[in-house]
Amino acid sequence: MDTTRLRLPGHDVLEHTLTVPLDHTAPGGERIEVFAREIVRDGGADRPHLLYLQGGPGGRADRPARITGWVDRALDDFRVVLLDQRGTGRSTPADALTVPACGDAEAQADYLAHFRADAIVADAEALRAELTGGRPWSALGQSYGGFVLTTYLSRAPHGLREVLVTGGLPGLTASAEEVYRLTYARTAARNLEYLARYPADEQALRDVARHLADTEERLPTGEVLSARRLRQIGIRLGADLGFDALHHVLEAPFVTVGGTRRLARSFLADAGALLSHATNPLYAVLHEPIYAQGSATRWAAHRLREEWDGFAEDADPADTSRPYHLTGEHVYPWQLREDPALAPLADAADLLAAKADFPALYDPEVLAANEVPVAAAVYVDDMFVPLELSRATAAAVRGLRPWVTNEYHHDGIRSDGERILDRLLTLARQ
Repeated sequence: MDTTRLRLPGHDVLEHTLTVPLDHTAPGGERIEVFAREIVRDGGADRPHLLYLQGGPGGRADRPARITGWVDRALDDFRVVLLDQRGTGRSTPADALTVPACGDAEAQADYLAHFRADAIVADAEALRAELTGGRPWSALGQSYGGFVLTTYLSRAPHGLREVLVTGGLPGLTASAEEVYRLTYARTAARNLEYLARYPADEQALRDVARHLADTEERLPTGEVLSARRLRQIGIRLGADLGFDALHHVLEAPFVTVGGTRRLARSFLADAGALLSHATNPLYAVLHEPIYAQGSATRWAAHRLREEWDGFAEDADPADTSRPYHLTGEHVYPWQLREDPALAPLADAADLLAAKADFPALYDPEVLAANEVPVAAAVYVDDMFVPLELSRATAAAVRGLRPWVTNEYHHDGIRSDGERILDRLLTLARQ
């Protein structure tokens, strides 16, 4: 392992690069790099390690320029390890430039199949061996990071001292269909809550969608903005401050130029920032495969969207007798062809959606006998990780202490991380 030492005020920053197998079941084959940034508060060199796993899939670890929030609180007790999960950040990237170099779509899909939670756990175990000398470490997972930690508890519980999860207890046996049925229902409810706060935004959304039906508008990245893609800005509905952020996008979408109404450059820039997957392509490519355990997902979110009034792909924005909902954390096959950051991976993503032999990620028997202290923040109004599935998993993992709360939405750790971490540490250590 290679390590570079840097400084932030009051802290050592150790940047680690480790070489691991692409396929941990074939250690003699292709190898990739995994990167982690370790932060150590002055005087805290003897503290135990806390591994942090970011949400996603496809989200790189935080890059703190200042030590604030949950990181600041964690450094009182730990050395904090921020792992760039394989394929993200400074770990060997998996994106529209690198993955096509593997070969045809089948070769690309075979490569990307090694980027799920089981492989991330194996990477973390290799890193732990280097950093702790084999001692177990604590771990904190936000959103998808909690999914990965549930796999960790299933496959390598000996590596864990305690586990903390925020908004990320997955259904242990839930199919993609089960997950998306629940998230569509919650997304519909969040649409209504949003419009109750900002009722004028419904007409603004419909006006923009109607405009896009007969006027070509391009995002700053160059691609045409379609009405169906516009609706994906609804991913912000699930954030703690998402309603206000969306309102600021929709508050003044049009300008008039030479007597012609066009979308404002500022609107297109704001919408593009919500829609592009240039910085996290694995989010779209692997979003459904993270739920695959012995069966193919077959683009479940796309197949199921017609079951709810307001989500139909061809819904008419001019028909005010029917709801016209924004979508949420749902990925669609056409999306991978409309976003230039995803288009080179679209055929491989189709093959992953058809792949029926992904292994199980969670072991209910191991979890039922769990001996690792686990505490989890479960958010009642979480739009992305259904409450019903999280409650069931909390009951199925021996000794897990849930904190079920409606104080936050999915990303509460961003707005109140110190309090949330404090609460979880207290629960885990009771």
